[in-house]
Amino acid sequence: MDQKGLKYLRLLAKNYPTIAKTATEITNLEAILNLPKGTEHFLSDIHGEYSAFEQVLRNGSGVVKRKIRDVFSEELSDEEINTLATIVYYPEQKIDLLLAELDDPNPFFKDTLFRLVELCQYVSSKYTRSKVRKAMPEDFAYILEELLHENYNEDDKRLYYEEILESIIELDRAKEFIAALSKLIQRLVVDHLHIVGDVYDRGPYPDKIMDTLMNYHSLDFQWGNHDMLWMGAAAGSAVCLANVVRISARYLNLDILEDSYGISLRPLALFADEVYGDDPCEFFQPKNEENLEYSNAEITQISRMHKAISIIQFKLEGPIIDRHPEFAMEGRKVLNFINYANGTIDLKGKRYTLLEKNFPTINPDDPYALSKEELELIQKLVASFKKL
Repeated sequence: MDQKGLKYLRLLAKNYPTIAKTATEITNLEAILNLPKGTEHFLSDIHGEYSAFEQVLRNGSGVVKRKIRDVFSEELSDEEINTLATIVYYPEQKIDLLLAELDDPNPFFKDTLFRLVELCQYVSSKYTRSKVRKAMPEDFAYILEELLHENYNEDDKRLYYEEILESIIELDRAKEFIAALSKLIQRLVVDHLHIVGDVYDRGPYPDKIMDTLMNYHSLDFQWGNHDMLWMGAAAGSAVCLANVVRISARYLNLDILEDSYGISLRPLALFADEVYGDDPCEFFQPKNEENLEYSNAEITQISRMHKAISIIQFKLEGPIIDRHPEFAMEGRKVLNFINYANGTIDLKGKRYTLLEKNFPTINPDDPYALSKEELELIQKLVASFKKL
């Protein structure tokens, strides 16, 4: 054996020092290769929509309900299947709603527990016992392992399993056990999660999405262009920062900056009020697709902030385009195409009248130069973002 082979053999010997342990591990790995492939879930363009993201994650894009139909299609009605699916998605909330309509909850608990155990057996069947054991909530691990890896339909064991479930109900732990089973099912129906770009921007809670993903059992991540903007902003890139703030203002999502990440936008608000105080900025009004409640004064101020940071972004992009002719983005330097005296812009051989003509911070002779106030503002914002 050459030296390289001997090196790897010595490393393996640390974990598998005997022939018996080595053979056992080889047998285990060979067996795992013949198990059905776990379900992989792909998500992209989440854009801060935490509620929708959480719903998709809980139901596995419909996989949970399909599994329920596989097991109970001949036993349960569509309404009962939907109810059981909702229990798996939101166990605590749904159980409270159902219990409010019941005089005696025990039959409901017993039926639901048996069904969830059967469903959990089904979704865990493609995995090794070791993998399922690691996925179990610690408080109920022993009981779950007993219930999942035996056939409780056999007469000699059925009383044993019924007694386990009866004890859980009598000890007033049925709600907690149903929640544990439901979360285990959620985890097992999706073996691996692929995030394919764009957690950030537009929606209000990308931070909550990131917190959830950080605790997810198995995933990989492909950063999207919106995510890269946020990382660039946090690294101190002024142009990425301007883009992040502009999009947040455009979608009425400035709270994510101030409340979730502690970035003060007061300097931008003061600058916008000073420069555009008599400008309604009607063409920079934010999108309010969620019909959020904002006063007219708040909308006007956000519109001014949106306009202020948009002009700054245009100015910051110009020098980058100049430094990188290989980008072939000269056509994006739109400030060069404006006739500021006439309020028109020339694009691709055509002349258009501008809807917005008030540009007090732009020097027509040097349109990409930041004013002293703009430079001070962007420096303050860069310092805030770099503290993330």
